[in-house]
Amino acid sequence: MSDNRNSFWQVLFGRTSIFITLVAIQVFAVIGGVAILGTKVLIANHAIGVLAVLIIVYLLNTSMNSSFKLMWIILIIATPIIGVPFYFYTRVQPGTKFIAKRVDTIIKEQEEYLLPDLESVRSLADEYPSELGIFKYLYEKGNYPIYRNTAVKYFPSGEDKFHEMLIQLKRAKKFIFLEYFIIGKGYMWDSILEILEAKAQEGVEVRVMYDGTCMMSLLPFNYPDKLKKKGIKCKVFSPMKPFLSTHQNNRDHRKILVIDGHTAFTGGVNLADEYINEYERFGHWKDTAIMLKGEAVDSFTLMFLQMWNISSKQPENYLKYIKQVQPLVLESNDIYPGGYIAPYGDSPLDTEEVGKRMYIDILNRAKDYVHIMTPYLIIDEEMVNALTFAAERGVDVRIIMPHIPDKKYAYFLARTYYEELIKRGVKIYEYTPGFVHAKVFVSDDEKAVVGTINLDFRSLFLHFECATYIYRNPVVLDIETDYLKTLERCHRITLRDCKDYPKINKVAGKALKLIAPLM
Repeated sequence: MSDNRNSFWQVLFGRTSIFITLVAIQVFAVIGGVAILGTKVLIANHAIGVLAVLIIVYLLNTSMNSSFKLMWIILIIATPIIGVPFYFYTRVQPGTKFIAKRVDTIIKEQEEYLLPDLESVRSLADEYPSELGIFKYLYEKGNYPIYRNTAVKYFPSGEDKFHEMLIQLKRAKKFIFLEYFIIGKGYMWDSILEILEAKAQEGVEVRVMYDGTCMMSLLPFNYPDKLKKKGIKCKVFSPMKPFLSTHQNNRDHRKILVIDGHTAFTGGVNLADEYINEYERFGHWKDTAIMLKGEAVDSFTLMFLQMWNISSKQPENYLKYIKQVQPLVLESNDIYPGGYIAPYGDSPLDTEEVGKRMYIDILNRAKDYVHIMTPYLIIDEEMVNALTFAAERGVDVRIIMPHIPDKKYAYFLARTYYEELIKRGVKIYEYTPGFVHAKVFVSDDEKAVVGTINLDFRSLFLHFECATYIYRNPVVLDIETDYLKTLERCHRITLRDCKDYPKINKVAGKALKLIAPLM
């Protein structure tokens, strides 16, 4: 699910609008075709009907997620004249294939720089052998190794992250990499940009990358040129263009800041004023982030360079930007060394659902609790089963959702899951002061994930994402403490609340489930 201001443009250029447009085209095509061609249209309809059956048989035998299968089958059965060609169209996309090939090539280029630290692996195997499997999965399926020589600091608000960002940016000596889904003009970005411009003048290499949806409403079309005049290298990921292409549905939803190869930030906070409550849009904005210092920063550095170099023809000198770690100097008592840290990314263009698998693994192996914050709840049957099975075997599963949503259609959809989850033991809360944008899983006082990955189809299947898996680092207790404090400002949703929810909203949510994978 995307992050806020761009909802109009994302709907305009998303598959939902394409679907509605093509259905309308079909209606006019059938009416006009029958009038002009008569029986020839009926023959064409029979041919398309045969193709529809063949496609459905094929879909039933693929490994595609069942929710996407169901959506395609409904579309093809209900509107075969549109569904059949649209299916073929989405399977023949040169833009998407090019990006997928480039990402795969860059990942292979980076393999030699992300070799696992054997000492860390041996230490984990000796101390916590049951945890070895998930770290093995991250490395073998995503090329994301584990690290020990890393300290972590947690920020319970966008304001806290912003304050620390300014401090760390001012200390940059070599390079600054920023990759954000949203950059919006205002106090937050102006403050950061002032530092970036000064650092560029000092000779620090500054690269900025933002998602193409910003071009539609937040930043001018020529904004990269304006930054280049300030000495800042700038790229737009997948600029929005007025033609049909499925790769425009795969947005760069990551939030990454890397400084000098030894400091990195990630989390839910974008670079716009609502994220630090400088500008109020949906009540109080609750967000979270983390800062890493140490060896694990290499993974974020290389993740940034993956996305940056998709459109680049020049080879990258990776060694210039990694292995920059110096002995850890802890500046405060709220940044903690220790444990095992694994930053990771997720791509919509491969077959591995890393973000989803990490969340499900936490649910499946939890003993006492799994506490979750997410702005959206649009999930498939597998995730529903993971949440409810954990609750049914005695794990305290809690989900904090927004009380003031940024997108009503997403909230209507989320409400369709509430009753089943509550009946099966999951506790659901809404943050009454406003909007929760945090993406947090914390479990058993020993593990946590903080990153950009929402509990919705877009984050889990359609967008480029990133996060950090934290195991046995003391910062996990800070994350849980913040969760419990946030819970104090929440209303627990009951079955009575579900029953009293307006019927028209219930109907809207249930209808939207037909196209939930697009939302």
